[in-house]
Amino acid sequence: MELEDASPTSTDAELDTHMEYLRKGAVEIIREEELRQKLLHAQQTKAPLRVKAGFDPTAPHLHLGHTVLLRKLKHFQDLGHTVIFLIGDFTGLIGDPTGRTVTRPPLSREEVAANAETYKAQVFKILDAEKTEVAFNSKWLSALSSEDVVRLCSRYSVARILERDDFSNRYKKGLPIYTHELLYPLFQGYDSVILKADVEMGGTDQKFNLLVGRELQREYGQSSQVVLTMPILEGTDGVQKMSKSLGNAIGLTEPPSEMYGKIMSISDDLMYRYWELLTDLTLAEISAMRQKASSGAVNPMSIKMDLARRVVADFHSPQQARQAEEEFHRVVQRHEQPQEVETRSIPVAGVAAKTDGAHQSVKLDRLLATAGLAASVSEAARKVKEGAVSVNGERCKELILHLDTSRPQELLLKISRRHVRVVLEPDK
Repeated sequence: MELEDASPTSTDAELDTHMEYLRKGAVEIIREEELRQKLLHAQQTKAPLRVKAGFDPTAPHLHLGHTVLLRKLKHFQDLGHTVIFLIGDFTGLIGDPTGRTVTRPPLSREEVAANAETYKAQVFKILDAEKTEVAFNSKWLSALSSEDVVRLCSRYSVARILERDDFSNRYKKGLPIYTHELLYPLFQGYDSVILKADVEMGGTDQKFNLLVGRELQREYGQSSQVVLTMPILEGTDGVQKMSKSLGNAIGLTEPPSEMYGKIMSISDDLMYRYWELLTDLTLAEISAMRQKASSGAVNPMSIKMDLARRVVADFHSPQQARQAEEEFHRVVQRHEQPQEVETRSIPVAGVAAKTDGAHQSVKLDRLLATAGLAASVSEAARKVKEGAVSVNGERCKELILHLDTSRPQELLLKISRRHVRVVLEPDK
């Protein structure tokens, strides 16, 4: 969508266009009139808005679900505003209690630091590096003295904190709530105070934390930030939110063919939600696309292939997207073997089912997880039972493979559209 940067001479019609662009895909804006006034003031003073979104580096890689926020940040950049990509290297040590029924295990500083570095490399596939401020909240949160923390806590009541569903539900069920978890929303809100955020964005599950930021800014004599929430993107199963632990995620660093194949595996209905949240097409363009598919004028398969090409091109390159599409035609539609298959060497001892002290068979679910074709052994077992797994071209529904494990065995493993060639190495 082509948009002109905001200027002091912008008309109401131009402001309407900007609001429509920023509203696209959003679930809620608190409050819309405040955002409009902030945009108008930015135009008149030529002072760009400061737009913040925070990401705790609790895992090493981002997935497409994270890019819903990144793309909306890019929309603000398109309008000439300053985007702050905040890495929660301090809050990541606490662990966001949002959506948790139990306390999140803390990460080490080394794990958080390593994950933060991978985030910086991945986000600029969408954001403009020259127009993005990257901040780490350890810079100011680590510097807080005990007195500072006490003063911060005095700005917000325990009753208000316990209103959030996560804590309320745990309290009613007699599940523990630890004091450090109560500090999390206060620290996130304090980030907005330090950064003087005009807008803060987050998923719908972050609404409470974002509203704490509004209130703390007022407590510190600042103008309250506008809160903009974005939907939680469903994973490839179309049911649960995208998550690596659930095995339904599409990672930003996955090979082009895997990314392309996973997008092609989603349902036709979910496809249009991906179009809305993962591309810059307007709602009118997406609606027209849906109508053409419904009328039979366009095959939904071609629409999904266009989506897959666009997404792969965003995170790899247009050439790699075309190659991934050719691979999809060859492997999925013509049932040929892929031209290039990753090969992994795996010691048989780690995946073997032992009988009388000897390796006589292999646990297929453990083998699939070790080969990286499943996020966990339980997910691999589920895929086997669903009939989504083949070994050397034959569908396999048994969890045990009977092999001669005394010598190297080469197996071509496949889950859905993903292939890995495994060389099982016998014990030395």
